[in-house]
Amino acid sequence: MDNDVYGHVNNVVYYSWFDTAVNAYLIEQGVLDIERSATIGLVVETQCNYFAPLAFPQTVEAGLRVARLGGSSVRYEVGLFAEGAPQTAAAGHFVHVYVDRTTRRPVPLPEPLRAALQPLLRT
Repeated sequence: MDNDVYGHVNNVVYYSWFDTAVNAYLIEQGVLDIERSATIGLVVETQCNYFAPLAFPQTVEAGLRVARLGGSSVRYEVGLFAEGAPQTAAAGHFVHVYVDRTTRRPVPLPEPLRAALQPLLRT
């Protein structure tokens, strides 16, 4: 996703990075199979604050934490950094409501998912 006409990565790409950071973590922890998991997370809220531009071909690093672990929802917070930078280029959040893949109705967080998220919980 190359730079836009202003010479930096367009703001919509940041949301893609947020999604990638969360899903990569869940896949690495073995609690998400994007094609077969019975429970999936749907984004119901999102926000991003921008502090410094990022531009291709910079390498972007993401920091991930969980701000709230509810019965069927999770608030993820993500910081995006230019590689090695001490300050965030952008910080944001999104809320997943976990639902049954077929019915799309909210379900309680499965215990393996809750256990994988617990170490990221920061209050």
